[in-house]
Amino acid sequence: MTKRFLATAAFVLLSSTASVFATDIGATVETACPFGDCAAAISLSYLGEFVIPTGQMENGVEFGGISGLDFDAATGHYMAISDDRSEKAPARLYDLDIDVGAAGLKGVTVVKHVTLQDKNGQPFASRTVDPESIRFGKDGIYWGSEGDAKALIAPFVRVTSPDGAFVREFKLPDGFAPTADKTTGIRDNLAFEDIAVSPSGDVLVGVEAALYQDGPNPSLTTGSLSRIVRYDGATGEPKAQYVYPVSPIPQAATRAGGGNDNGMSEMIALDDHRLLAVERSYAQGFGNNVKLFMMDLDGATDVSAIASLAKNDQRVVPARKSQVLDLRAIGLTPDNIEAMAIGKAKDGTDVLILGSDNNFSTGQKSQFYAFKINRRPQ
Repeated sequence: MTKRFLATAAFVLLSSTASVFATDIGATVETACPFGDCAAAISLSYLGEFVIPTGQMENGVEFGGISGLDFDAATGHYMAISDDRSEKAPARLYDLDIDVGAAGLKGVTVVKHVTLQDKNGQPFASRTVDPESIRFGKDGIYWGSEGDAKALIAPFVRVTSPDGAFVREFKLPDGFAPTADKTTGIRDNLAFEDIAVSPSGDVLVGVEAALYQDGPNPSLTTGSLSRIVRYDGATGEPKAQYVYPVSPIPQAATRAGGGNDNGMSEMIALDDHRLLAVERSYAQGFGNNVKLFMMDLDGATDVSAIASLAKNDQRVVPARKSQVLDLRAIGLTPDNIEAMAIGKAKDGTDVLILGSDNNFSTGQKSQFYAFKINRRPQ
């Protein structure tokens, strides 16, 4: 969730409610051999953009804050999660019907919303939760909360039933809980941002940027060491941890004294070791850069026993990564992309859907992009 520069983000142009095409439908981007591995080839064709303007109400609740998205094969719809901290309305999920096919992305319709419940079966109280990611699993809906480092509220991953009821919670590994002295644990707004579920049922959970003990945030010259936790999806017990190297901030602020950032805002499994990751950056006076990377966990070091990556003398092999898509490079102007799903178009073809968190700001928008998946790793 990017809220650090929200007050000065009003320069971002708001698109109309109609689809906006910044590049040609059918334009294709191919990466033939990520990491030099041609079996990992991926090819995507652009299918368009659709925008829901900030302020749109659905059943008495303001739509927005889309920070996670996944495809429900049983219904053909998509389930999105809002990162509203129960401030505008109780923390919730949205059932979305996304109309996309060979002719392009035609619309996104809100079917209903589902209120998330805490362990006591009640809606979450204001500012007790920060929902950021969502995936369908074998026994329910898996979703993550960033917590609140300032209030010393720990992040979590939970399983909920389709009606929003609490089912169970995954174990938080040592070193992730926030601390008052900021020597260890999550940074505020840079915690559990990403969830992926592998075909084997393992659940992978990533932090947006480094834990305090693992080093600094990204800068214009250096990256950041994000941890990915691999869980046994059936038990909720951690199995391993890996390092994902977040890239340096790609764009300096163009506004005098302005800030900037970069972080891993979402990931999704392609198979049991390859994933797609979204790196989303923001620079005041410029806007967002959004890039998709393929990562490969095969051969990456399990760092779960390493308390501090910054004070470590052991050899660590991070996840390999290879850029597969730069949204600005193909002519798009992305907003705050934090959601990603692989689903089915109306004609049955595989599609990749990206969605943005508008931060409920009139200077931003709930933006959806669609791409046809022509080829993916074998």
